Amino acid sequence: MSPLSTTISSHRPDLGPYETLYKHFHAHPELSHQERETAATIKSELSKISPAFSLHPNIGGHGLAAVLENGSGATVLLRADMDALPVKERTGLDYASQVRMKDLNGVEKPVMHACGHDMHVTSLLAAAELLVKAKEEWSGTLLLIFQPAEERGAGAQAMVDDGLYDKVPIPDVVLGGHVMPFRAGTIGTKRGLMASAANSMQITLHGRGGHASQPHRLIDPVVMAASTVMRLQTIVSREVDPADSAVITCGSIQAGDTENIVVDDAILKLNVRTISPETREHVLSSIERIVRAESMASNAVAPPDFLPTTTYPFTVNDDEVTAKLEEAFAEFFEEGAHGYSADAPRLGGSEDFGILGTAVKKPSSFWTYGGTDPEIWDKAEKEGNLKDAIPINHSALYAPVIQPTLRVAVDAYAAAALAWLAKV
Repeated sequence: MSPLSTTISSHRPDLGPYETLYKHFHAHPELSHQERETAATIKSELSKISPAFSLHPNIGGHGLAAVLENGSGATVLLRADMDALPVKERTGLDYASQVRMKDLNGVEKPVMHACGHDMHVTSLLAAAELLVKAKEEWSGTLLLIFQPAEERGAGAQAMVDDGLYDKVPIPDVVLGGHVMPFRAGTIGTKRGLMASAANSMQITLHGRGGHASQPHRLIDPVVMAASTVMRLQTIVSREVDPADSAVITCGSIQAGDTENIVVDDAILKLNVRTISPETREHVLSSIERIVRAESMASNAVAPPDFLPTTTYPFTVNDDEVTAKLEEAFAEFFEEGAHGYSADAPRLGGSEDFGILGTAVKKPSSFWTYGGTDPEIWDKAEKEGNLKDAIPINHSALYAPVIQPTLRVAVDAYAAAALAWLAKV
């Protein structure tokens, strides 16, 4: 085995307790900005792993940073996000979430780890134990970031704004990964653009409500909303270059709650994804143009209101950093269709991970790894049914198979850190 493989394999902790810990996190999810108990559990686990960790809780809300100094050398940041989503779980797992909690608006919601952040947290804790056990094999500073509120695009910036880098050393490199609905056991890196930018907004359309039997006396915001949603789809199909990429999703339409009353207003909640700054600017401008035009065409009683809700930057992997990860991952993981690839697909969603690097002008790289049971994946692939048979992130059916997903995630964090920290 290579020196890297020897170090990881000989110091990897028993993952049995971490499988149990993963189930705990999965069964006890918390919404963005409310990750209090999750953060407390992480802090407790880090204290058990090693008293040498310097712990810095409650950064940017419930964010937590842990620093382990181990001689001279580079400072490497490893990041895991820890918030969950307002989704009612339908996996049928014996450790499925039954949690309900109020969001920041006071509305009670079901809560689920439907994006794998429980896997991220668990694997980073296990990797921390691995690196503590292997501390004779490396030199430098390990910086662990357990980030809140990724699902709202706010956690990384909140930690930076709350003085993260006044409390911990500025890293030389920022690293992280995400579990995806790929075949478990696979892992991949990609140079350049890794994730799209995202913009979300709430739009309020203003009509005039009344009795459903008197439409001539009303200005129906539901019809206005329907026309607006349909027209918005023409931005991608008729304004964006087919060689480019953009997505406009209306994830929520809210207008009334009974069939014989037309309410005054309709609320649309939009999510926009783009892969270039120019297209991002164009799409956002077109959304405003169309919404205002449809509002005017419907004789709205007032202009529409626009409220930005979340913003994510482009996630761009640094070429040199990613090249170094390519060497480490190719050395440790088996290359091929069922192992490591240096040409991973772009992340399906968006990320605020990169802010942890750009805030201090440091390079970063973000990888992905699979979480789908290999037997289920292989069967669906053989049947040509991957699209319909494999639940994706944010689905009520999404839950990574624990192994080999956890082992790959742990080993990836460790291999990435050792690429910079291992003694030559």
